Amino acid sequence: MGTASDRSWAIFVARTILGVVFCIAGIHKTFVYGPLEHAGRLFVEPYADTFLPVWALWATGTVVPIVELVAGALVLVGFWTRPALVALLGVLVLVTFGHLLVQPATSIVPFIMPRSTLLLVVLLMPPDEDRYSLAYLFR
Repeated sequence: MGTASDRSWAIFVARTILGVVFCIAGIHKTFVYGPLEHAGRLFVEPYADTFLPVWALWATGTVVPIVELVAGALVLVGFWTRPALVALLGVLVLVTFGHLLVQPATSIVPFIMPRSTLLLVVLLMPPDEDRYSLAYLFR
């Protein structure tokens, strides 16, 4: 099963990749698109003809980039990791629902499944073994 050091490195690598992916996505959606453009292009336009209320599409579409940015950064550095993972889990559930609402099931494979897998790996690891994190350093 590997040594404690092996597990710590595995957690670090999985957490770092996951944090980078979400943080960069959040940076792009927040500072390149902007939360309002992101909401309009990726939430309101594709889902306006569904049963989802337009106000909810605008609200979630503007919040998701900021959640990805902040939670991704927290996961990246390993601080408040569990709450950040729960927030990202919520984003993944929301995005999965949205994609499956308008596209076939294979639409979730390219980016939702790998992110979900990394998230679950990090979430299931004992926090005390995440030795290469800010939370461990502050303990």
